[in-house]
Amino acid sequence: MKDWLKTLPKVELHLHIEGSLEPELMFALAKRNDITLPYASVEEVREAYDFDDLQSFLDLYYQGMAVLRTADDFFDLAMDYFRRAQAEGVVHVELSFDPQAHLARGIEMDVQIEGLTRAMRQAEREWGLSTALIMSFLRDRPAEEAMSVLERAGPYLELLDAVGLDSAERDNPPSKFAEVFARAKLLGLPRVAHAGEEGPAEYIRQALDVLDVCRIDHGVRCLEDPELAARLRDTQVPLTVCPLSNLRLKVVDDMRDHPLPGLLDAGLKLTINSDDPAYFGGGVLDNYLACHHAFDWNKDTFRGLARNAIEVAFMDEGRRRMLLADLDAA
Repeated sequence: MKDWLKTLPKVELHLHIEGSLEPELMFALAKRNDITLPYASVEEVREAYDFDDLQSFLDLYYQGMAVLRTADDFFDLAMDYFRRAQAEGVVHVELSFDPQAHLARGIEMDVQIEGLTRAMRQAEREWGLSTALIMSFLRDRPAEEAMSVLERAGPYLELLDAVGLDSAERDNPPSKFAEVFARAKLLGLPRVAHAGEEGPAEYIRQALDVLDVCRIDHGVRCLEDPELAARLRDTQVPLTVCPLSNLRLKVVDDMRDHPLPGLLDAGLKLTINSDDPAYFGGGVLDNYLACHHAFDWNKDTFRGLARNAIEVAFMDEGRRRMLLADLDAA
């Protein structure tokens, strides 16, 4: 099954590119930029990846990204992930980035986008890997700041495939960003949002009704609201579920207790993703394998999950038809 899952054409819809920063690259970039890290070795960094909850992860996540200073750093970050992903059978990646976290450090928008988009073009040339770029807003920052970032992104709108909402969910409801997402809609940008991970099922409803999103990132708590679950089933709004992330952040204590089988039984449109692979135990293939070991799903189930991701990805229709044909041949 592992060999078959590796060859299965997989699509990554929920990937924070800053969360793909492996300790080895962190140390290399720190040396390049003359930055002193609070860790003595790669092993010490990995030992720190034992999180109590989302906030304890975010503390380390923001600390790690301090090594990203130049366009070349962002290029190397993305290429390092693309290289690993394509080797695991990933054929399309939608990478989110957090401009506010970098702007706060004095790293301008053009530096971030230039490095990331250069890597996206390189990945397509080298491996035929298609990509999409999602600019995410930090929900634990003021909505006014997010609006300012959206306006600053004006010169780069043609390079953005969507906007998103991420970071600390507790006490930061989607409705806080109603005006920001309304503005993004006027600009013609698709919208996605984290909801129903640590926050309640009500946040999923707000993301749908207030932010008018086309995808829910995570969404695993939707079964707590049967009416909402039925709505998600009827509308087939996709959920970008990240099983290993949920395990590492203590959303579930054991993979066998994950709500994924229940979500499947409820008829929801699910996809499997890695979230922050450097911190949570691996990429998309590792997440597929974790599901195989926990739930003993058959090939048809995994093929269906892969199909869902291809069907809802931000890509041109020619590419979509090609990947669906490749999937049928798998």
